[in-house]
Amino acid sequence: MDRSAPSPSPRELLEIAVDVARDAAATAYRMRAEGVSVAATKSTATDVVTAADRAVERQVLDALGRLRPGDAVLGEEYGEGDTGPADPDGVRWIVDPIDGTVNYLYGLPNSAVSLAAEVAGEVVAGVVRNINTGEEWTATRGGGAYRDGVSLRCSTETDLEQALVATGFGYDAKRRLHQARVVTGLIEQVRDIRRFGAAAIDLCLAAEGRVDAYYEKGLNAWDLAAGGLVATEAGLRVGGLAGRAAGPDLVVAAPPALFGPLHDRLVELDAAGGP
Repeated sequence: MDRSAPSPSPRELLEIAVDVARDAAATAYRMRAEGVSVAATKSTATDVVTAADRAVERQVLDALGRLRPGDAVLGEEYGEGDTGPADPDGVRWIVDPIDGTVNYLYGLPNSAVSLAAEVAGEVVAGVVRNINTGEEWTATRGGGAYRDGVSLRCSTETDLEQALVATGFGYDAKRRLHQARVVTGLIEQVRDIRRFGAAAIDLCLAAEGRVDAYYEKGLNAWDLAAGGLVATEAGLRVGGLAGRAAGPDLVVAAPPALFGPLHDRLVELDAAGGP
């Protein structure tokens, strides 16, 4: 790719992302129907990788290599892959081939292909496609968030006690124990807690108000990039604790009126602490 050429628009990048993600989700769906097994483990014995994770990411890498040669790609399974380091002012794609791998392994409905485009370090386009249902969430920076073409706005809830809050848990048993203590301290102060098992989908559900807010410790760039943009463009405030950016320490996504109360309670509960 000619680095002197003008950068593509977020809309152009989104069109590429949607086409690639749809094909990838179709492959994942087919491989699940044919039967799936654990190919390897990562951080713990319960943090699994399936053959489909690797095949889908390789398909995405190959497709982006044809469509956008020279762009960098950061993926969950292959890291920077064969693309080399990103040009600081160029395009980098961030892919989670199967977000919610354990759900996928067990045939549960919440798993997705997540693909985002980052330009000069800022995520400008993203798509999350549910492998099982075909639901598709998209966003461009400054262009709004959509599910299957319908514009999204987040919950208008203002009372934390009435908020339905989604969260997730890590694979390390000691981290899960700490996270369980946080939930125990939070659950009496909210409507209820939901745990769906796929961070990108959680962020998209919050974007359309199917839950009021979401928080989780331990997200990586590929978990957050596309879903985080969808959430932001739908009006959610997405950040970390104590002024930090959203990241591995903690991600909080909530309507502006709920962000402060939820943030403060999570600080009290040391949600960013533990293993």
